[in-house]
Amino acid sequence: MPHAEQIDPIRFEVIRNALSEATEEMAIALRRSAYSTNIKTRADFSCVLFDSRVRVVAQAFAQPVHLGSLSLLVPRMVEAYGAENLGPGDAILANDPYMGGVHLNDITLISPVYHNNTCLGYVANLAHHVDVGGGSPASIGAFREVFQEGVIIPPVKLVERGELVTNIFDLILAQIRSKREMAGDLRAQIAANNTGVRRLCALADRIGGDTVSFYIRELIAYTERRTRVEIRNLPNGDFSADGQVDNDGFTDRPVHLAAQISIQSDQICFDFTGSDVQRSAPVNSTAAMTFSACAYVLKCLIDPDVPVNAGFYNVVQMVAPEGTVVNCSPHAPVVGGWETQLRLTDVMLRALAPAFPDNIPAGTKAMVCHAGFGGIIASTGEYYCFLETLGGGYGGRAASDGPDAVQTHGQNTENAPIEETEINYPVRIVRYELVENSEGPGKFRGGLGLRRDYLFPDHEASFTILADRDRKGPRGLFGGKPGRIASYFLNSNGKTVRLGSKTTVQLQPGDIVSYRTCGGGGYGLPAERDPERVLRDVRNGMVSRERARVIYRTEIDTEAWRVNDGETMRLRSEIT
Repeated sequence: MPHAEQIDPIRFEVIRNALSEATEEMAIALRRSAYSTNIKTRADFSCVLFDSRVRVVAQAFAQPVHLGSLSLLVPRMVEAYGAENLGPGDAILANDPYMGGVHLNDITLISPVYHNNTCLGYVANLAHHVDVGGGSPASIGAFREVFQEGVIIPPVKLVERGELVTNIFDLILAQIRSKREMAGDLRAQIAANNTGVRRLCALADRIGGDTVSFYIRELIAYTERRTRVEIRNLPNGDFSADGQVDNDGFTDRPVHLAAQISIQSDQICFDFTGSDVQRSAPVNSTAAMTFSACAYVLKCLIDPDVPVNAGFYNVVQMVAPEGTVVNCSPHAPVVGGWETQLRLTDVMLRALAPAFPDNIPAGTKAMVCHAGFGGIIASTGEYYCFLETLGGGYGGRAASDGPDAVQTHGQNTENAPIEETEINYPVRIVRYELVENSEGPGKFRGGLGLRRDYLFPDHEASFTILADRDRKGPRGLFGGKPGRIASYFLNSNGKTVRLGSKTTVQLQPGDIVSYRTCGGGGYGLPAERDPERVLRDVRNGMVSRERARVIYRTEIDTEAWRVNDGETMRLRSEIT
Protein backbone atom coordinates (compact mmCIF):
# COMPACT_ATOMS: atom_id res chain seq x y z
CA MET A 1 0.00 0.00 0.00
CA PRO A 2 1.41 3.45 -0.87
CA HIS A 3 2.33 5.99 1.78
CA ALA A 4 0.99 9.55 1.77
CA GLU A 5 4.17 10.91 0.21
CA GLN A 6 3.88 8.32 -2.57
CA ILE A 7 0.47 9.37 -3.90
CA ASP A 8 0.42 9.06 -7.67
CA PRO A 9 -1.72 11.96 -8.96
CA ILE A 10 -2.57 10.13 -12.18
CA ARG A 11 -3.66 7.01 -10.30
CA PHE A 12 -5.59 9.25 -7.90
CA GLU A 13 -7.64 10.70 -10.78
CA VAL A 14 -8.13 7.30 -12.41
CA ILE A 15 -9.46 5.80 -9.18
CA ARG A 16 -11.58 8.86 -8.42
CA ASN A 17 -13.27 8.57 -11.80
CA ALA A 18 -13.56 4.79 -11.59
CA LEU A 19 -15.47 5.13 -8.32
CA SER A 20 -17.75 7.77 -9.82
CA GLU A 21 -18.37 5.66 -12.92
CA ALA A 22 -19.31 2.71 -10.72
CA THR A 23 -22.20 4.74 -9.34
CA GLU A 24 -23.15 5.84 -12.85
CA GLU A 25 -23.32 2.19 -13.92
CA MET A 26 -25.54 1.53 -10.92
CA ALA A 27 -27.83 4.29 -12.13
CA ILE A 28 -27.96 2.82 -15.64
CA ALA A 29 -28.81 -0.63 -14.28
CA LEU A 30 -31.56 0.76 -12.06
CA ARG A 31 -33.10 2.89 -14.78
CA ARG A 32 -33.07 0.16 -17.41
CA SER A 33 -34.48 -2.46 -15.05
CA ALA A 34 -37.26 -0.40 -13.46
CA TYR A 35 -40.94 -0.81 -14.27
CA SER A 36 -42.43 2.55 -13.30
CA THR A 37 -42.27 5.64 -15.47
CA ASN A 38 -41.22 7.57 -12.40
CA ILE A 39 -37.92 5.68 -12.18
CA LYS A 40 -37.18 4.40 -15.67
CA THR A 41 -38.07 7.63 -17.49
CA ARG A 42 -38.20 10.45 -14.94
CA ALA A 43 -35.03 9.22 -13.15
CA ASP A 44 -36.40 9.79 -9.66
CA PHE A 45 -33.59 7.92 -7.91
CA SER A 46 -29.98 8.27 -6.74
CA CYS A 47 -26.98 5.93 -6.35
CA VAL A 48 -24.09 6.29 -3.91
CA LEU A 49 -20.91 4.47 -2.90
CA PHE A 50 -19.66 4.45 0.73
CA ASP A 51 -16.40 3.29 2.27
CA SER A 52 -16.04 0.77 5.10
CA ARG A 53 -16.63 3.55 7.64
CA VAL A 54 -19.91 4.36 5.84
CA ARG A 55 -18.67 7.70 4.49
CA VAL A 56 -19.84 8.92 1.09
CA VAL A 57 -17.17 8.30 -1.55
CA ALA A 58 -18.91 8.89 -4.88
CA GLN A 59 -22.39 9.49 -6.19
CA ALA A 60 -24.11 9.38 -9.54
CA PHE A 61 -25.40 12.50 -11.25
CA ALA A 62 -29.01 12.22 -10.20
CA GLN A 63 -31.17 13.98 -7.61
CA PRO A 64 -29.33 16.46 -5.36
CA VAL A 65 -32.30 16.44 -2.98
CA HIS A 66 -31.60 12.76 -2.27
CA LEU A 67 -27.84 12.76 -2.02
CA GLY A 68 -27.34 14.82 1.11
CA SER A 69 -29.99 12.79 2.88
CA LEU A 70 -28.28 9.51 1.97
CA SER A 71 -25.11 10.74 3.64
CA LEU A 72 -27.10 10.77 6.91
CA LEU A 73 -29.47 7.84 6.43
CA VAL A 74 -27.11 5.10 5.29
CA PRO A 75 -24.68 5.29 8.25
CA ARG A 76 -27.63 5.22 10.65
CA MET A 77 -29.20 2.25 8.87
CA VAL A 78 -25.98 0.28 9.01
CA GLU A 79 -25.46 1.15 12.67
CA ALA A 80 -29.05 0.25 13.59
CA TYR A 81 -28.97 -3.08 11.76
CA GLY A 82 -25.39 -3.87 12.75
CA ALA A 83 -22.54 -4.08 10.27
CA GLU A 84 -21.66 -7.44 11.78
CA ASN A 85 -25.06 -8.73 10.60
CA LEU A 86 -24.35 -7.91 6.96
CA GLY A 87 -22.44 -10.44 4.92
CA PRO A 88 -21.61 -10.93 1.24
CA GLY A 89 -24.73 -10.92 -0.92
CA ASP A 90 -26.91 -9.22 1.72
CA ALA A 91 -29.00 -6.06 1.33
CA ILE A 92 -31.10 -4.07 3.79
CA LEU A 93 -34.06 -1.86 3.01
CA ALA A 94 -35.56 1.15 4.84
CA ASN A 95 -37.59 4.33 4.41
CA ASP A 96 -37.91 5.55 8.02
CA PRO A 97 -38.03 9.37 7.80
CA TYR A 98 -36.86 9.82 11.39
CA MET A 99 -33.71 7.76 11.01
CA GLY A 100 -32.25 10.25 8.56
CA GLY A 101 -34.68 9.51 5.75
CA VAL A 102 -37.10 11.60 3.78
CA HIS A 103 -40.70 10.89 2.78
CA LEU A 104 -41.92 7.29 2.71
CA ASN A 105 -42.01 6.93 -1.08
CA ASP A 106 -38.21 7.21 -1.14
CA ILE A 107 -36.96 3.72 -0.26
CA THR A 108 -33.24 3.03 0.25
CA LEU A 109 -31.45 -0.27 -0.36
CA ILE A 110 -27.93 -0.86 1.02
CA SER A 111 -25.51 -3.69 0.18
CA PRO A 112 -22.07 -4.35 1.70
CA VAL A 113 -19.14 -4.84 -0.66
CA TYR A 114 -16.85 -7.69 0.36
CA HIS A 115 -13.49 -8.34 -1.27
CA ASN A 116 -11.33 -11.24 -0.07
CA ASN A 117 -13.56 -11.57 3.02
CA THR A 118 -13.00 -7.92 3.96
CA CYS A 119 -15.71 -5.26 3.88
CA LEU A 120 -14.48 -2.71 1.36
CA GLY A 121 -17.54 -0.47 1.67
CA TYR A 122 -21.23 -0.23 0.84
CA VAL A 123 -23.32 0.63 -2.18
CA ALA A 124 -26.76 2.18 -1.83
CA ASN A 125 -29.54 3.52 -3.96
CA LEU A 126 -32.69 5.46 -3.15
CA ALA A 127 -35.70 5.30 -5.46
CA HIS A 128 -39.08 7.01 -5.30
CA HIS A 129 -41.75 4.31 -5.49
CA VAL A 130 -45.01 5.42 -7.03
CA ASP A 131 -47.08 3.92 -4.22
CA VAL A 132 -46.22 2.82 -0.68
CA GLY A 133 -49.77 2.42 0.59
CA GLY A 134 -51.42 4.99 2.81
CA GLY A 135 -54.50 7.14 2.39
CA SER A 136 -54.54 7.79 -1.36
CA PRO A 137 -53.10 6.40 -4.60
CA ALA A 138 -49.45 7.41 -5.15
CA SER A 139 -49.20 7.83 -1.34
CA ILE A 140 -49.36 11.61 -1.43
CA GLY A 141 -52.00 13.83 0.12
CA ALA A 142 -52.95 16.16 2.93
CA PHE A 143 -52.42 13.79 5.84
CA ARG A 144 -52.31 14.57 9.56
CA GLU A 145 -49.68 12.03 10.64
CA VAL A 146 -46.99 9.92 9.06
CA PHE A 147 -48.90 6.67 9.61
CA GLN A 148 -51.45 7.77 7.02
CA GLU A 149 -48.76 8.21 4.38
CA GLY A 150 -47.87 4.58 3.81
CA VAL A 151 -45.84 1.65 5.06
CA ILE A 152 -42.92 2.58 7.33
CA ILE A 153 -39.94 0.25 6.86
CA PRO A 154 -37.20 0.07 9.50
CA PRO A 155 -33.89 -1.47 8.38
CA VAL A 156 -34.80 -5.03 7.31
CA LYS A 157 -32.91 -7.58 5.27
CA LEU A 158 -34.44 -7.90 1.81
CA VAL A 159 -31.63 -9.98 0.28
CA GLU A 160 -29.63 -12.63 2.13
CA ARG A 161 -26.62 -14.29 0.52
CA GLY A 162 -27.88 -13.27 -2.89
CA GLU A 163 -31.41 -14.60 -2.41
CA LEU A 164 -34.57 -12.54 -2.00
CA VAL A 165 -36.09 -12.79 1.48
CA THR A 166 -39.58 -13.55 0.20
CA ASN A 167 -41.51 -13.09 3.44
CA ILE A 168 -40.23 -9.50 3.79
CA PHE A 169 -40.79 -8.87 0.09
CA ASP A 170 -44.36 -10.17 0.30
CA LEU A 171 -45.10 -8.25 3.50
CA ILE A 172 -44.14 -4.98 1.86
CA LEU A 173 -46.05 -5.68 -1.34
CA ALA A 174 -49.18 -6.49 0.67
CA GLN A 175 -49.39 -2.79 1.62
CA ILE A 176 -49.10 -1.55 -1.96
CA ARG A 177 -51.74 -0.78 -4.60
CA SER A 178 -49.58 -1.08 -7.73
CA LYS A 179 -47.85 -4.33 -6.77
CA ARG A 180 -46.44 -5.26 -10.18
CA GLU A 181 -44.61 -1.95 -10.59
CA MET A 182 -43.25 -1.92 -7.08
CA ALA A 183 -42.04 -5.51 -7.30
CA GLY A 184 -40.22 -4.65 -10.50
CA ASP A 185 -38.73 -1.46 -9.08
CA LEU A 186 -37.47 -3.23 -5.93
CA ARG A 187 -35.78 -5.87 -8.08
CA ALA A 188 -34.25 -3.05 -10.15
CA GLN A 189 -32.78 -1.58 -6.96
CA ILE A 190 -31.25 -4.98 -6.16
CA ALA A 191 -29.80 -5.14 -9.68
CA ALA A 192 -28.29 -1.67 -9.28
CA ASN A 193 -26.54 -2.60 -6.04
CA ASN A 194 -25.26 -5.85 -7.55
CA THR A 195 -23.75 -3.80 -10.35
CA GLY A 196 -22.00 -1.51 -7.87
CA VAL A 197 -20.63 -4.46 -5.90
CA ARG A 198 -19.20 -6.02 -9.07
CA ARG A 199 -17.58 -2.78 -10.22
CA LEU A 200 -15.93 -2.04 -6.87
CA CYS A 201 -14.69 -5.61 -6.55
CA ALA A 202 -13.33 -5.52 -10.10
CA LEU A 203 -11.39 -2.36 -9.24
CA ALA A 204 -10.00 -4.02 -6.10
CA ASP A 205 -9.03 -7.09 -8.15
CA ARG A 206 -6.98 -4.91 -10.49
CA ILE A 207 -5.14 -2.70 -8.01
CA GLY A 208 -5.74 -4.30 -4.60
CA GLY A 209 -8.30 -3.63 -1.90
CA ASP A 210 -5.79 -1.84 0.34
CA THR A 211 -4.86 0.52 -2.47
CA VAL A 212 -8.53 1.30 -3.17
CA SER A 213 -9.12 2.03 0.51
CA PHE A 214 -6.02 4.22 0.71
CA TYR A 215 -7.06 6.36 -2.26
CA ILE A 216 -10.62 6.62 -0.94
CA ARG A 217 -9.27 8.09 2.29
CA GLU A 218 -7.10 10.50 0.34
CA LEU A 219 -10.02 11.49 -1.90
CA ILE A 220 -12.19 12.38 1.10
CA ALA A 221 -9.35 14.36 2.72
CA TYR A 222 -8.58 16.14 -0.58
CA THR A 223 -12.23 17.07 -1.02
CA GLU A 224 -12.48 18.59 2.45
CA ARG A 225 -9.31 20.64 1.88
CA ARG A 226 -10.60 21.95 -1.45
CA THR A 227 -14.05 22.72 -0.05
CA ARG A 228 -12.58 24.74 2.82
CA VAL A 229 -10.36 26.67 0.43
CA GLU A 230 -13.39 27.46 -1.71
CA ILE A 231 -15.36 28.71 1.31
CA ARG A 232 -12.38 30.84 2.37
CA ASN A 233 -12.64 32.62 -0.99
CA LEU A 234 -16.33 33.46 -0.52
CA PRO A 235 -17.45 36.85 0.85
CA ASN A 236 -17.54 36.69 4.65
CA GLY A 237 -20.59 37.84 6.54
CA ASP A 238 -24.05 36.97 7.81
CA PHE A 239 -26.85 36.79 5.26
CA SER A 240 -30.52 36.30 6.07
CA ALA A 241 -33.95 36.10 4.45
CA ASP A 242 -37.47 34.92 5.19
CA GLY A 243 -40.00 33.15 3.03
CA GLN A 244 -43.02 30.93 3.20
CA VAL A 245 -44.91 27.95 1.90
CA ASP A 246 -48.30 29.35 0.90
CA ASN A 247 -50.43 27.06 3.08
CA ASP A 248 -50.23 23.73 4.87
CA GLY A 249 -53.13 21.91 3.22
CA PHE A 250 -55.49 22.24 6.17
CA THR A 251 -55.34 25.95 7.02
CA ASP A 252 -54.70 29.15 5.11
CA ARG A 253 -51.91 30.05 7.50
CA PRO A 254 -48.59 30.31 5.60
CA VAL A 255 -45.63 28.24 6.76
CA HIS A 256 -42.90 30.66 7.79
CA LEU A 257 -39.28 29.86 6.89
CA ALA A 258 -36.27 31.75 8.23
CA ALA A 259 -32.68 31.30 7.07
CA GLN A 260 -29.42 32.85 8.19
CA ILE A 261 -26.16 31.87 6.53
CA SER A 262 -22.88 32.71 8.20
CA ILE A 263 -19.63 32.54 6.23
CA GLN A 264 -16.48 33.04 8.30
CA SER A 265 -13.01 32.01 7.11
CA ASP A 266 -13.35 28.36 5.97
CA GLN A 267 -16.62 27.77 7.89
CA ILE A 268 -20.20 28.00 6.65
CA CYS A 269 -23.24 27.53 8.85
CA PHE A 270 -26.91 27.41 7.85
CA ASP A 271 -29.25 28.41 10.69
CA PHE A 272 -33.04 28.06 10.44
CA THR A 273 -33.95 29.27 13.90
CA GLY A 274 -37.22 31.18 13.68
CA SER A 275 -38.91 28.81 11.23
CA ASP A 276 -42.41 27.68 12.18
CA VAL A 277 -43.16 24.88 14.59
CA GLN A 278 -44.01 21.65 12.77
CA ARG A 279 -47.59 21.25 11.56
CA SER A 280 -50.07 18.37 11.64
CA ALA A 281 -50.08 18.79 7.90
CA PRO A 282 -47.98 17.58 4.95
CA VAL A 283 -45.40 20.37 4.95
CA ASN A 284 -42.74 19.12 7.35
CA SER A 285 -39.17 18.63 6.20
CA THR A 286 -36.99 16.08 7.95
CA ALA A 287 -33.50 17.02 9.09
CA ALA A 288 -32.09 15.02 6.16
CA MET A 289 -34.19 16.94 3.63
CA THR A 290 -33.04 20.25 5.08
CA PHE A 291 -29.41 19.13 5.18
CA SER A 292 -29.66 18.29 1.46
CA ALA A 293 -30.82 21.85 0.78
CA CYS A 294 -27.79 23.26 2.62
CA ALA A 295 -25.41 20.98 0.73
CA TYR A 296 -26.98 21.99 -2.58
CA VAL A 297 -26.63 25.72 -1.86
CA LEU A 298 -22.98 25.32 -0.87
CA LYS A 299 -22.27 23.34 -4.05
CA CYS A 300 -23.77 26.19 -6.09
CA LEU A 301 -21.30 28.65 -4.56
CA ILE A 302 -18.04 26.79 -5.13
CA ASP A 303 -16.03 25.39 -8.04
CA PRO A 304 -18.19 22.76 -9.76
CA ASP A 305 -15.12 20.54 -10.10
CA VAL A 306 -14.98 19.94 -6.32
CA PRO A 307 -16.04 16.31 -5.73
CA VAL A 308 -19.07 15.57 -3.57
CA ASN A 309 -18.29 13.04 -0.88
CA ALA A 310 -17.92 12.91 2.91
CA GLY A 311 -15.16 15.51 2.71
CA PHE A 312 -17.67 17.96 1.26
CA TYR A 313 -20.55 17.02 3.55
CA ASN A 314 -18.31 17.29 6.64
CA VAL A 315 -18.02 21.02 6.04
CA VAL A 316 -21.78 21.67 5.98
CA GLN A 317 -22.90 22.95 9.39
CA MET A 318 -26.63 23.19 10.05
CA VAL A 319 -28.75 24.50 12.91
CA ALA A 320 -32.33 23.25 12.48
CA PRO A 321 -34.28 23.31 15.73
CA GLU A 322 -36.04 20.01 16.42
CA GLY A 323 -39.81 20.11 16.26
CA THR A 324 -39.95 22.72 13.50
CA VAL A 325 -40.98 22.45 9.87
CA VAL A 326 -37.30 22.17 8.92
CA ASN A 327 -36.55 19.33 11.37
CA CYS A 328 -39.76 17.63 12.37
CA SER A 329 -40.16 15.09 15.16
CA PRO A 330 -42.20 11.90 15.11
CA HIS A 331 -44.95 11.43 14.10
CA ALA A 332 -45.43 14.48 11.91
CA PRO A 333 -46.40 13.89 8.27
CA VAL A 334 -43.53 14.38 5.84
CA VAL A 335 -44.91 13.53 2.39
CA GLY A 336 -44.84 17.18 1.32
CA GLY A 337 -41.52 17.93 2.96
CA TRP A 338 -39.84 18.35 -0.42
CA GLU A 339 -42.17 21.30 -1.14
CA THR A 340 -40.80 22.99 1.99
CA GLN A 341 -37.23 21.92 1.27
CA LEU A 342 -37.22 23.47 -2.20
CA ARG A 343 -38.79 26.68 -0.93
CA LEU A 344 -36.14 26.82 1.79
CA THR A 345 -33.49 26.55 -0.92
CA ASP A 346 -35.03 29.57 -2.64
CA VAL A 347 -34.99 31.50 0.63
CA MET A 348 -31.30 30.71 1.20
CA LEU A 349 -30.35 31.80 -2.29
CA ARG A 350 -32.27 35.06 -1.88
CA ALA A 351 -30.37 35.70 1.35
CA LEU A 352 -27.10 35.32 -0.55
CA ALA A 353 -28.12 37.37 -3.60
CA PRO A 354 -26.64 40.72 -2.43
CA ALA A 355 -23.23 39.06 -1.98
CA PHE A 356 -23.46 37.02 -5.22
CA PRO A 357 -25.47 39.19 -7.64
CA ASP A 358 -23.93 37.57 -10.72
CA ASN A 359 -24.52 34.01 -9.53
CA ILE A 360 -27.91 33.90 -7.83
CA PRO A 361 -31.14 33.73 -9.89
CA ALA A 362 -34.44 35.35 -9.06
CA GLY A 363 -37.13 33.22 -7.44
CA THR A 364 -37.91 29.91 -9.13
CA LYS A 365 -40.77 27.42 -9.15
CA ALA A 366 -39.25 26.08 -5.90
CA MET A 367 -41.84 23.37 -5.34
CA VAL A 368 -41.91 19.72 -6.32
CA CYS A 369 -45.46 20.05 -7.70
CA HIS A 370 -46.70 16.46 -7.46
CA ALA A 371 -49.48 15.03 -9.58
CA GLY A 372 -50.52 11.59 -8.32
CA PHE A 373 -53.49 9.48 -9.30
CA GLY A 374 -54.76 5.93 -9.47
CA GLY A 375 -57.69 3.66 -10.05
CA ILE A 376 -58.76 0.33 -11.49
CA ILE A 377 -58.01 -0.46 -15.14
CA ALA A 378 -61.37 -1.57 -16.53
CA SER A 379 -59.98 -4.11 -18.99
CA THR A 380 -57.72 -5.96 -16.53
CA GLY A 381 -59.00 -5.15 -13.05
CA GLU A 382 -55.46 -4.18 -12.06
CA TYR A 383 -54.92 -1.30 -9.64
CA TYR A 384 -52.61 1.27 -11.22
CA CYS A 385 -50.86 4.29 -9.71
CA PHE A 386 -49.06 7.11 -11.45
CA LEU A 387 -46.95 9.96 -10.15
CA GLU A 388 -45.03 12.76 -11.77
CA THR A 389 -43.80 16.21 -10.83
CA LEU A 390 -44.29 19.17 -13.12
CA GLY A 391 -41.81 21.82 -14.15
CA GLY A 392 -42.20 25.56 -13.89
CA GLY A 393 -40.31 28.76 -14.51
CA TYR A 394 -36.73 29.28 -13.39
CA GLY A 395 -35.70 32.73 -12.24
CA GLY A 396 -33.99 35.22 -14.51
CA ARG A 397 -30.21 35.57 -14.08
CA ALA A 398 -27.67 38.38 -14.35
CA ALA A 399 -27.04 37.71 -18.02
CA SER A 400 -29.82 35.44 -19.28
CA ASP A 401 -33.50 34.62 -19.06
CA GLY A 402 -34.72 31.84 -16.81
CA PRO A 403 -35.41 28.53 -18.58
CA ASP A 404 -39.06 27.70 -19.25
CA ALA A 405 -40.91 24.77 -17.69
CA VAL A 406 -38.04 23.05 -15.89
CA GLN A 407 -37.42 21.42 -12.54
CA THR A 408 -35.57 23.72 -10.18
CA HIS A 409 -32.79 23.68 -7.60
CA GLY A 410 -32.10 20.22 -6.19
CA GLN A 411 -34.97 18.66 -8.13
CA ASN A 412 -33.55 17.06 -11.25
CA THR A 413 -36.25 14.69 -12.48
CA GLU A 414 -37.07 14.47 -16.16
CA ASN A 415 -40.24 14.85 -18.17
CA ALA A 416 -42.81 12.06 -18.42
CA PRO A 417 -43.52 11.95 -22.17
CA ILE A 418 -47.15 12.04 -23.24
CA GLU A 419 -46.74 8.99 -25.47
CA GLU A 420 -45.30 6.78 -22.75
CA THR A 421 -47.84 7.96 -20.19
CA GLU A 422 -50.81 7.29 -22.46
CA ILE A 423 -49.53 3.87 -23.55
CA ASN A 424 -49.01 2.62 -20.02
CA TYR A 425 -51.78 4.33 -18.04
CA PRO A 426 -55.53 4.91 -18.73
CA VAL A 427 -55.23 8.68 -18.99
CA ARG A 428 -55.00 11.18 -21.84
CA ILE A 429 -52.90 14.34 -21.79
CA VAL A 430 -55.10 16.73 -23.76
CA ARG A 431 -53.03 19.90 -23.32
CA TYR A 432 -49.32 20.38 -22.69
CA GLU A 433 -48.01 23.85 -23.39
CA LEU A 434 -46.29 26.92 -21.99
CA VAL A 435 -48.47 29.43 -20.13
CA GLU A 436 -48.40 32.78 -21.92
CA ASN A 437 -47.57 35.81 -19.74
CA SER A 438 -46.61 33.67 -16.75
CA GLU A 439 -43.03 34.92 -16.67
CA GLY A 440 -41.75 37.33 -14.05
CA PRO A 441 -40.91 40.47 -16.06
CA GLY A 442 -37.37 41.78 -15.86
CA LYS A 443 -34.35 42.87 -17.84
CA PHE A 444 -33.94 39.12 -17.99
CA ARG A 445 -37.34 37.54 -17.62
CA GLY A 446 -38.21 34.49 -15.59
CA GLY A 447 -39.06 31.24 -17.32
CA LEU A 448 -42.65 30.40 -18.22
CA GLY A 449 -44.78 27.90 -16.36
CA LEU A 450 -46.47 25.01 -18.10
CA ARG A 451 -50.01 23.76 -18.52
CA ARG A 452 -50.79 20.05 -18.42
CA ASP A 453 -54.35 18.70 -18.57
CA TYR A 454 -55.19 15.11 -17.58
CA LEU A 455 -58.37 13.53 -19.00
CA PHE A 456 -59.77 10.32 -17.49
CA PRO A 457 -61.92 8.99 -20.33
CA ASP A 458 -63.41 5.75 -19.06
CA HIS A 459 -63.00 5.15 -15.32
CA GLU A 460 -63.26 6.62 -11.85
CA ALA A 461 -59.98 7.73 -10.34
CA SER A 462 -58.54 9.42 -7.29
CA PHE A 463 -56.32 12.44 -8.05
CA THR A 464 -54.05 14.24 -5.60
CA ILE A 465 -52.42 17.62 -6.04
CA LEU A 466 -49.52 18.16 -3.64
CA ALA A 467 -47.92 21.43 -4.66
CA ASP A 468 -47.85 25.13 -3.76
CA ARG A 469 -47.39 28.63 -5.26
CA ASP A 470 -51.12 29.31 -5.70
CA ARG A 471 -50.98 32.37 -3.41
CA LYS A 472 -47.66 34.05 -4.22
CA GLY A 473 -45.48 33.69 -7.29
CA PRO A 474 -41.67 33.50 -7.24
CA ARG A 475 -40.05 36.78 -6.26
CA GLY A 476 -38.20 39.03 -8.66
CA LEU A 477 -34.68 40.23 -7.95
CA PHE A 478 -33.01 43.65 -8.32
CA GLY A 479 -36.13 45.31 -9.66
CA GLY A 480 -37.56 42.26 -11.41
CA LYS A 481 -41.24 41.38 -10.96
CA PRO A 482 -42.66 38.15 -9.52
CA GLY A 483 -43.75 35.28 -11.71
CA ARG A 484 -47.43 34.47 -12.11
CA ILE A 485 -48.89 32.21 -9.42
CA ALA A 486 -49.74 28.58 -10.10
CA SER A 487 -53.35 27.42 -10.41
CA TYR A 488 -55.10 24.08 -10.40
CA PHE A 489 -58.53 23.28 -11.85
CA LEU A 490 -61.10 20.48 -12.08
CA ASN A 491 -63.39 20.41 -15.10
CA SER A 492 -66.35 18.11 -14.41
CA ASN A 493 -69.69 18.01 -16.25
CA GLY A 494 -68.80 21.20 -18.08
CA LYS A 495 -68.10 23.15 -14.89
CA THR A 496 -64.64 24.37 -13.95
CA VAL A 497 -63.71 24.60 -10.27
CA ARG A 498 -60.48 25.96 -8.86
CA LEU A 499 -58.69 23.48 -6.58
CA GLY A 500 -56.30 24.03 -3.72
CA SER A 501 -52.64 23.18 -4.03
CA LYS A 502 -52.88 20.31 -1.52
CA THR A 503 -56.03 18.33 -2.15
CA THR A 504 -57.44 14.97 -3.26
CA VAL A 505 -60.48 14.74 -5.54
CA GLN A 506 -62.53 11.78 -6.75
CA LEU A 507 -62.98 11.83 -10.51
CA GLN A 508 -65.73 10.51 -12.76
CA PRO A 509 -65.23 9.39 -16.38
CA GLY A 510 -64.66 12.43 -18.57
CA ASP A 511 -63.24 14.65 -15.83
CA ILE A 512 -60.15 16.78 -16.49
CA VAL A 513 -57.60 18.03 -13.97
CA SER A 514 -55.53 20.99 -15.19
CA TYR A 515 -52.22 22.26 -13.82
CA ARG A 516 -50.87 25.72 -14.71
CA THR A 517 -47.54 26.06 -12.92
CA CYS A 518 -45.91 29.31 -11.88
CA GLY A 519 -43.40 31.35 -13.83
CA GLY A 520 -39.97 32.33 -12.54
CA GLY A 521 -39.18 35.76 -11.12
CA GLY A 522 -37.60 38.45 -13.25
CA TYR A 523 -34.08 39.86 -12.81
CA GLY A 524 -33.58 43.61 -13.21
CA LEU A 525 -36.00 46.28 -14.38
CA PRO A 526 -38.45 45.17 -17.12
CA ALA A 527 -38.10 48.47 -19.00
CA GLU A 528 -34.39 47.74 -19.45
CA ARG A 529 -35.08 44.55 -21.40
CA ASP A 530 -33.60 44.43 -24.90
CA PRO A 531 -36.54 45.23 -27.23
CA GLU A 532 -35.40 42.51 -29.62
CA ARG A 533 -35.83 39.95 -26.83
CA VAL A 534 -39.33 41.29 -26.21
CA LEU A 535 -40.08 40.98 -29.93
CA ARG A 536 -38.91 37.37 -29.93
CA ASP A 537 -41.12 36.53 -26.94
CA VAL A 538 -44.19 38.13 -28.52
CA ARG A 539 -43.58 36.39 -31.82
CA ASN A 540 -43.19 33.03 -30.05
CA GLY A 541 -46.45 33.46 -28.16
CA MET A 542 -44.75 33.70 -24.78
CA VAL A 543 -45.67 37.30 -24.04
CA SER A 544 -48.69 39.17 -25.38
CA ARG A 545 -48.35 42.37 -27.37
CA GLU A 546 -50.28 44.26 -24.68
CA ARG A 547 -47.98 42.96 -21.94
CA ALA A 548 -44.95 43.96 -24.02
CA ARG A 549 -46.28 47.50 -24.22
CA VAL A 550 -47.49 47.92 -20.63
CA ILE A 551 -44.83 45.99 -18.70
CA TYR A 552 -41.76 46.05 -20.93
CA ARG A 553 -42.53 49.46 -22.47
CA THR A 554 -41.90 48.04 -25.91
CA GLU A 555 -44.18 48.58 -28.91
CA ILE A 556 -44.33 45.65 -31.34
CA ASP A 557 -45.60 45.95 -34.91
CA THR A 558 -47.17 42.50 -35.36
CA GLU A 559 -47.77 42.98 -39.07
CA ALA A 560 -44.13 43.57 -39.94
CA TRP A 561 -42.88 41.73 -36.82
CA ARG A 562 -40.48 44.41 -35.78
CA VAL A 563 -39.93 46.79 -32.87
CA ASN A 564 -41.43 50.24 -33.27
CA ASP A 565 -38.32 52.08 -32.08
CA GLY A 566 -39.86 55.53 -31.86
CA GLU A 567 -42.85 54.49 -29.78
CA THR A 568 -40.66 52.28 -27.61
CA MET A 569 -38.36 55.20 -26.86
CA ARG A 570 -41.38 57.34 -25.98
CA LEU A 571 -42.84 54.68 -23.67
CA ARG A 572 -39.55 54.22 -21.88
CA SER A 573 -38.96 57.95 -21.53
CA GLU A 574 -42.21 58.21 -19.51
CA ILE A 575 -40.70 56.14 -16.68
CA THR A 576 -39.60 58.34 -13.82
